[in-house]
Amino acid sequence: MKKSELYKKMVSQARSVTADPLGAADIFMVLHTDNDKYELLKLLDQVNFDLPAEVWIKKAGSDRELSQNNLQHFWFRQAQKQGDMKAWEYRAYCKLHFGVPILRRDSKAYADKYDAYVKPLPYETKLAYMVEPFQFPVTKLFTISQMSEYLDAVKEHLTGLGMQLSDGDTLI
Repeated sequence: MKKSELYKKMVSQARSVTADPLGAADIFMVLHTDNDKYELLKLLDQVNFDLPAEVWIKKAGSDRELSQNNLQHFWFRQAQKQGDMKAWEYRAYCKLHFGVPILRRDSKAYADKYDAYVKPLPYETKLAYMVEPFQFPVTKLFTISQMSEYLDAVKEHLTGLGMQLSDGDTLI
């Protein structure tokens, strides 16, 4: 398999592929089998990238958590194709406008820290903090029910902008 084909295959299996505001690409993958691990190692051996590079390995969440996470990134990529912003911009907006209020409502400790350190910042700075390279923790702190509430808000917002969203198989 050619390097470009192998790369496309791995990217297609990636949980999400995002570009940060500075233009760098990150690939987040969930490995389900030993073959996935083998394919990733082959890819790393064949792809040139600048060093040093960070590699994070952590236990994946449940299938339900992963499917919810996959869905939000899928929707943001769909929004990018239909709207006037990049996927990461929709993600930043939604995390700030829908995710942060859920966490502030449900966690006094989160609300206290957010209100002390982030809330006083200018709007554009808060948006920048929601995505790479800062990655202010929002959705990764959600329970499954909080993520469901968040996805409902994201869907309402994006469809309210006239976008058509799907779950990958059917229109929603």
